[in-house]
Amino acid sequence: MLTMEDDTAVVEDVDSGWSAPRPSPHGGHTGIRVETLDRAAFLRLEHEWNALVERTCDEPFYRHEFIRSWVDSFAPRAEMKILTGHDHAGRLVAALPLVADRGFFYGVPVRRLVSPASLHSARFDMIAADRRTAALAFVRTLAGDGSWDVIRLNEVPAGGTAWDLYHAASGAGFPSGIWDSHRSPFLPLPASWAALEARLSRKFRRNLRRGRAWLEARGAVTIERLNGADAVRAGLEECFALERGGWKGRQGTAAAQSRQTLGFYTGLAQAAASGGYFSLTFLVFAGKRIAAQYGLTRRRTYSLMMTCYDEAFAECSPGQILMEEVLKHAIADGLWGYEFLGVEGAWKLAWKPDLRPHHWFFIFRDSLLGRTLRNAKFAWLPAAKTLVPAARQSLRRFQPRPRTDGEADTETDHHLPTTWA
Repeated sequence: MLTMEDDTAVVEDVDSGWSAPRPSPHGGHTGIRVETLDRAAFLRLEHEWNALVERTCDEPFYRHEFIRSWVDSFAPRAEMKILTGHDHAGRLVAALPLVADRGFFYGVPVRRLVSPASLHSARFDMIAADRRTAALAFVRTLAGDGSWDVIRLNEVPAGGTAWDLYHAASGAGFPSGIWDSHRSPFLPLPASWAALEARLSRKFRRNLRRGRAWLEARGAVTIERLNGADAVRAGLEECFALERGGWKGRQGTAAAQSRQTLGFYTGLAQAAASGGYFSLTFLVFAGKRIAAQYGLTRRRTYSLMMTCYDEAFAECSPGQILMEEVLKHAIADGLWGYEFLGVEGAWKLAWKPDLRPHHWFFIFRDSLLGRTLRNAKFAWLPAAKTLVPAARQSLRRFQPRPRTDGEADTETDHHLPTTWA
């Protein structure tokens, strides 16, 4: 439904109940002043950026040092486009970091604006004190920027502020679509370990006790916690070595096997240690570190960025024993939640977490190319994926059945060639 309010067209999304002003050719008022900053200007904005994060959604993934570590490691030469919004007093009230690059979309060369996020960054979102006002202002700015064909925002959580940006762009007429990514496990922490333990299955609790007993019968079992600069200096390399010695090392995906990935985790650890929210926790058996957790703690929530263990001790589940100790410590410290991050896995689900969906947003230029690319990804190809299996199933009905020995070679049916299936 389209109505008019003060030079601004309003498009109502009936499904979500969300309504957003569509930028009009007459101007309209968004309430904030938008600037597009480059990398150098972004680097000078650290204090103000983090102050905004702390006022809104103080998760580590949105902080200046997190984004800076990602860009420095994975896109060091890329052009950055940082959309910022300031209120009438000049205070930073909104931010949307983007990286400009060129790539291919189903074989078609396109100019992209993408979020500085990947598998390693876990989560991305727009940062805003007033999410709707920021979304409208940013969409207006992006509409006037002719340098892009596709905008892609990775790993936006359910309920994130970037949903307002997506709806504002869609309401303004930009072809758009949402791709479901993964469900990230999150464990709300109760007031006591006994309350959490009571939620676990009897079998899982028994396996934890057996694993710990197996270790304790053979040597001393202790927990080593490192924080701040000591964690980086005395434990980070050993954490990377433990990960490289396991299945990730065999697959070639361990952090230490990639210069970019190693740079990201090292730079992030150093910056987070300076900010007082980085920790390394080791499970130590007979004087040897056999499991590790690399974690970030903000907003009374622990976020697990990396975990690994010595697979020589796999039968006693050292990673889960360490998880038990970290959770006990988190509850004792009064934390509210534990973010497993990443995709679901049996070892995570054993702790009975909630699951938080994440999504990728695609916004296309309102042009023939943009509409074609949008239809290709969200209409034509999904339809083809549905139709092809159905067609193959139908064709199988007409394939000749194998003859048994002695059966006459007659052509009583008009079969389709088997190569058509």
